[in-house]
Amino acid sequence: MKTYRAAIVGTGFMGRTHLEALRRLGNVEVSTIVASGLQKAQAFAAENGVANASADFNEALKDPALDAVHICTPNALHFPTARAALLAGKHVLCEKPLAMSSAEGQELVVLSAERNLRNCTCHNLRYYPVVQHIRRMREDGDLGDILVAQGTYSQDWLLYDTDWNWRIEPKLNGPSRVMADIGSHWCDMIEHLTGLRIQSICADLQTFHPVRKRPKGSVESFAGKLLSPDEYDPIAIDSEDFGSAIFRLGDRARGAFTASQVAAGRKNSFRFEIYGSKAGVAWDGERPDELWIGNRNESNRIMVKDPSLLKPAARSYADYPGGHSEGYDDTFKQVFRRFYAAIADPSAKPEYPQFSDGLRQMHILEAELESNRRHAWVDIHE
Repeated sequence: MKTYRAAIVGTGFMGRTHLEALRRLGNVEVSTIVASGLQKAQAFAAENGVANASADFNEALKDPALDAVHICTPNALHFPTARAALLAGKHVLCEKPLAMSSAEGQELVVLSAERNLRNCTCHNLRYYPVVQHIRRMREDGDLGDILVAQGTYSQDWLLYDTDWNWRIEPKLNGPSRVMADIGSHWCDMIEHLTGLRIQSICADLQTFHPVRKRPKGSVESFAGKLLSPDEYDPIAIDSEDFGSAIFRLGDRARGAFTASQVAAGRKNSFRFEIYGSKAGVAWDGERPDELWIGNRNESNRIMVKDPSLLKPAARSYADYPGGHSEGYDDTFKQVFRRFYAAIADPSAKPEYPQFSDGLRQMHILEAELESNRRHAWVDIHE
């Protein structure tokens, strides 16, 4: 089995997550860590036993043995980092959102096709085993015609005006926060599972904290609530804390969802319900091994993940037997496994979200922002 060499750009929450998942594959060596400062890169590399550390991404790209790059930086760096890696002939896996605009996303889609390089937007939440079972239920006709999709993605880590993270700053994050960060996961999931496209959308966004208190010192994602800084800098905020939307799904189906980072008590509540003409399903990411299946004329039931009971096409997404939970970290492993398998076999059909999927979410996001500005329905154009 060929061993691939990968560089991870970024040493925060996502950088650590990618490193740990890659090491579970067995055929990928994380050879280089790139960070915004050399000291930061060296400390992370030393802590995790990685041979090379750099603060110069372009210099790291000169390594001819480097096969792929994982981009785990703040959003504003996704496009220039991915573009540079593609131009250097490297396969690229990028955290979402893919870019800061659909124009940038389109450039990456075209460039990766021209260079014939594998590319992935890391919508990892598709890859829970039970979620893939839902996808196969729909493909097998078990749900019937899709009628309604609804749900929420709710968190509380930015509930207080003293909570802070780089995602709050537009120059690093982009013009949208909640809808770009977690709303995009929800929309990607619904399109992936139903096989339908969101055709038009009506969105309403709200900033509950127009001024936030930035702590003096860096804050890692989800860690802000543990801090008690003595002094803050007041910063004006224009990105949303909450968003809601109704949408038209395909020609007939309809839907609605909310996304929130100020939902007290909800740590990472990713929920959706999909109702078809034959049956309904509901899933909660905080209970990822359970699937609710609803019926009109017979008892509803709760299915617990067991590979032997999953649809045949979904079984390869589960590595542990029934009763052994598979969670958030496992979804990255499943995406990365398929990404590197596609690198190994140039003829293989990608079984992971590509840059085109990331571009799709940029189109939806821009429609949401326009809808909120206009207080109107907006069609989603590609």
